[in-house]
Amino acid sequence: MAQLRWAEHGVRQTARWHSENGTPAPARVIVIDDATNANAALRLVAPDTVLLWRGDFENAKHLLKAMDRRLHARASRNTPAHDADLGRLFAAHRAERAERAELLGRVVVALESDYTVRLRRAPDVRDACTHAYGPANTGDAPEATLVSLSELIGVIGAYQWHRTGIEVPALGARITPAYGVFTPTRDEYLDLVLEAPFPESAPHPVVFDIGTGTGVLAALIARRGARSVLATDINPRAVRCATANVQQLDLSARVTVVEADLWPADPALRADVIVCNPPWLPGAPTSDLELGIYDPASEVLHRFLDGLADRLTPGGEGWLILSDLAEILGLRSREEFVSRIAEAGLEVLGTHETAPRHTRARDTSDPLHAARSRERTLLWRLAPRATHVAASPR
Repeated sequence: MAQLRWAEHGVRQTARWHSENGTPAPARVIVIDDATNANAALRLVAPDTVLLWRGDFENAKHLLKAMDRRLHARASRNTPAHDADLGRLFAAHRAERAERAELLGRVVVALESDYTVRLRRAPDVRDACTHAYGPANTGDAPEATLVSLSELIGVIGAYQWHRTGIEVPALGARITPAYGVFTPTRDEYLDLVLEAPFPESAPHPVVFDIGTGTGVLAALIARRGARSVLATDINPRAVRCATANVQQLDLSARVTVVEADLWPADPALRADVIVCNPPWLPGAPTSDLELGIYDPASEVLHRFLDGLADRLTPGGEGWLILSDLAEILGLRSREEFVSRIAEAGLEVLGTHETAPRHTRARDTSDPLHAARSRERTLLWRLAPRATHVAASPR
């Protein structure tokens, strides 16, 4: 971690720099407090500068909200009208959100080596930070770490969700999300997995759940009667999270969670059903959580399609869960997508679809409401074409 230095009340100070989204260490640290308003903070902030808050913690949160309002108002004056081209509108919306997140992320607080925040009215964040970052480092030379206030607020919120869990009606149980793991707050796609029939050749199938996240789909399919489920995820946090949820739901005998880049490491393994809910929008994510939504060039989607046929048993199916929002926004056409399926040696056995139930689909103030209100989530049942020749296990 980079070390930052600055002067405060005539005394040289040092701290380490931490950023979960990879923001480079700044060149300058400017100390601000309760006397600094949002307009002043926005004048001070710069790409090479962070603003270190030394006032009341609750006032810091108010400052962030005020800065956000001003940035949003500024962007609204330059955003295309609601009836503009949806693709251009989406690009402008993404750029504005990324700029806002970058600027707001430059308001930082000092996190002591034991994860305490020494500010007035600061909450006890030690358990939340241990959950997100691992055990505190209280060695021989403890040193504070500067962390974005936005990130810290996210850490606190994620820990609250982790403690209370999320009720999943389709599962008939609660799951426990974790910091840095995509959380299934949009649950309409779970109904699709409940409705899709297992292959006739495998009424109690062996299943792969690719990119399992919290493990909710693996648990749901196991509860449906799968003989076994192998769940994979490239994110170590997701592997720990899914494993804990599987244990909590008493499904460890049928569900195994492993760390893997998409496919299980053993190329000889095959499944009767392979389910994947990849990122559904082509684009660059601006945080780890957005990795579940945005994927540059749809790499995960294409890798899943390209590898699917060779990982299925005879008579097996791939269940691809995908929103059509990219098609509505003009980021990908239906013809292009279906063509990509054929190029991977696959055919479509059928589809199941559902309308979104999330609040943003009903928010008429959202500049993308026209697109979100038309969105559908589809489960594509895919199988190898008869002409496809499966690769021999190496």
